[in-house]
This record gives sequence, structure tokens and C-alpha cells, in this order.
Amino acid sequence: MVSSNLTDTQSHDRLSTTDRDRTGQTDFPIFTSHPELIYLDHAATSQKPKQVIDAMSRYLTESNGSPHRGAHKLSVEATRLYDIGRKKVAAFIGASRPEEVVFTKNATEALNLIAYTYGLSTVKAGDEIVVAITSHHSNIVPWQMVASRTGATLKFMYVSPEGDFLPGEWDKITDQTKLVAFPWVSNSLGVIHDISGLIAKAHAHGAVAVVDAAQAVGHLPVDVCALDADFLVFSGHKMYGPTGIGVLYGKHAHLEAMPPFLTGGDMIEYVEEQSTTFAAVPERFEAGTQHVEGVVGLMAAMDFIEHMGITRISEKEQRIARYAVKRLSELPFVRVYGPREGHDRGALVAFEVEGIHPHDLASILDDRGIAIRAGHHCTQPLMKSLGIMASCRASFSIYNHVGEVDALVEGLHHARRIFGYEHG
Repeated sequence: MVSSNLTDTQSHDRLSTTDRDRTGQTDFPIFTSHPELIYLDHAATSQKPKQVIDAMSRYLTESNGSPHRGAHKLSVEATRLYDIGRKKVAAFIGASRPEEVVFTKNATEALNLIAYTYGLSTVKAGDEIVVAITSHHSNIVPWQMVASRTGATLKFMYVSPEGDFLPGEWDKITDQTKLVAFPWVSNSLGVIHDISGLIAKAHAHGAVAVVDAAQAVGHLPVDVCALDADFLVFSGHKMYGPTGIGVLYGKHAHLEAMPPFLTGGDMIEYVEEQSTTFAAVPERFEAGTQHVEGVVGLMAAMDFIEHMGITRISEKEQRIARYAVKRLSELPFVRVYGPREGHDRGALVAFEVEGIHPHDLASILDDRGIAIRAGHHCTQPLMKSLGIMASCRASFSIYNHVGEVDALVEGLHHARRIFGYEHG
């Protein structure tokens, strides 16, 4: 967990002097195309820096070829870049070897891969799967499928509106538990879970831990070996990279024991008419022609993050998120969800405005150039457990600044004037 070691007053002062400019926005062409844009939806998908766009364009215009399939120069270069990308991801997340990195379309596919291979081949009737209620649907529905097909029991660990696990919820992890799944950072509440503690708890009972790091990678330092995570997944498009590329990290021993997920070209060793032998890990899980330009874009995104500095990114996001919580909490007609004021949280804040449906509010703000997310955020079980129908979510990145939070607050007053709650 990242702590800025700033008091609220110091944080406000520092924001006022260093973050009211558009630091970082000059790297993102979207803000040149839309200079009025206030983009507060990074948690859904990030904007792309010029470095990423240029790297993908350069690959497509200079080096486009099919990896692992040809002896000509373009195919060889595509293969080289693809393999370099795997090594770079492994180093970026602290994996012990490149073979522990599997490329997927996104975090959702990565979680399904784990469920259909490790889950269905390991979990059996009488076993238990424990899932944090804060999980995204993509880390819930696959485990529902595994439980249904195997006869295992699916259990949930519940949280307070602030995102803290309720007393005794971790005790649901027992010797009958085979798998524990949870997000590092909740995409709906912004709470940063104690994943080291959850992983250790799972291992103490012989279970594996599946970490959804989609809202953590690119925001927080990641070291899968230090965490001792069994599996960890994330998506490129939430960390300044392109859509269509994601990553599954898995301990090599787990991956070696898992059967293929998808079958076809490039994941085989040799094919007979009636039988097939499969390639080694990780190629076994990468059927078909792979998204090389996506890997190239992902590498450029990692370069951008390293150039900016993950600590710098994290500290700025923490300051803006804290400022947003402070400003929104001062409004009597707003209810803020997630960690309380003064507590660390992910780079987002969820809230609701009394008397205005989140979808209506999002539309009104959009007319003012402010982009937020509204709805259930693909966390319907969490929302139902907390008695919330829908909420608004503002999420932040290196290209945001405190003035945009002030604009959001003014936008809320504007919406209330439209609905007749305020005058003037």
C-alpha cells in the first residue's frame, strides 16, 4: 500500500501549487483533439500516450509480420518483438522467469483461462472457492461456472461500505478451500485490499490465490514473487496500453500442470490425425496468431510508466483521490463510498448525488466535457450487498489535476440547478 505521508492540509497545499497545471497531458494526443475534455474514467480505460501510439504505428508500418510462422525478415522481427515483450512484462511485475507470463486479450480472458484449466482440473465436489464480494464480474462468473460444473461450494467475503472486510470474513477460508479470488484494488469502491495477508491466509490452508490487478498495475509497484501470488492478471488498456492485450502471470509449477485452454495453431508440438502433443508453457496457452502490435504497445506503455516513475504516478493519484474525497464529502447532498477521508485508496472515488440518478448525472456532466462512469461498474453482487442500485465513479491518472476535481464539483451544482434543487 502506498502512503504519501502528507497531512490533509499539506496535501491540499501541494495540490494547489503543483497539480493545477496539466502535467502529463502533453503526452496524450486525445487532449489535443479534445482540449475541453476532463477525462475521469481511467479505471474503465486509460488514454494512450503518444509513445504508445507511435510504437504501434511504427510496428505496423515497418515490421508487421506473423510471429513464429515464417523465415522471412518481417516474421522474424515480429517474433523477436513478441518475445522481448514477454521478457519485459516479466521484469516489470517481478516474475522469476518469462515463461510465467501468458499473453491474453485482457484480464477477463486471463481469469477464464485459470478457471477452465486450473479450476476445472483441480477443484472437485466438496471443495470450496472463496471470492471477495468486491470482485469484478470477470472474477466472479468464472468461479460460478467452476462451482456449478464440479459441485464445489462458492462462498463470498463481505465488506462494509468503506470496503473493509467485515469481522470473521477471512475465516471463511478453511482447509476445504481450494482457491481464493479477489481484487487488489476494488474498481467500485477504490479500497486497496491487504493482498499479502489474503495470499498468506490462502496458503496457510493449502489454497491458491488469484489476484485481479487490473486496477493496480500502472498505479502501484508490483512484485509477484514478493507477494507470492499464485496467479495475477491485468489488462493493457487500463495502464496506458492498447485494448486487446492482457497478461496472466502464473507460477511455473501451476502453469505446467494446466491443460490447454484454446486449441489450434501455435500451441501445438506435433499433430497426428488422431492425436496432438502440446507446446511447452507459455505457448501452450497462446493459440492462434497473437496480437503483436498489442504487445509492442504494452511495452511502450511500460516504458512510459517507468519514465514517469510509478512512485510519482501513485503519489499524484493518491493526492487527487484524497482531494476528491475531501471536496465531495463537504457536499451535504453527496454520499461517498469506499475508504474514509484520510485513508489510502485506489485512484478512484465512487459517490452518489441525492435525487439524481447516476446515468442522468453522467449525461449532464458529459455536456460540460466531464467524462465519468455511472452504473453498477460490473460489481452487481457488491452493490446489492451494500444496498446500492448504482453510483458514479471518477477515476484518476497522471494526466489529471486538482482543478478537474473542482470542475466536477461545480458540475454537480450545475446538475442540481437543472433538477431544481439549487438556484442562481
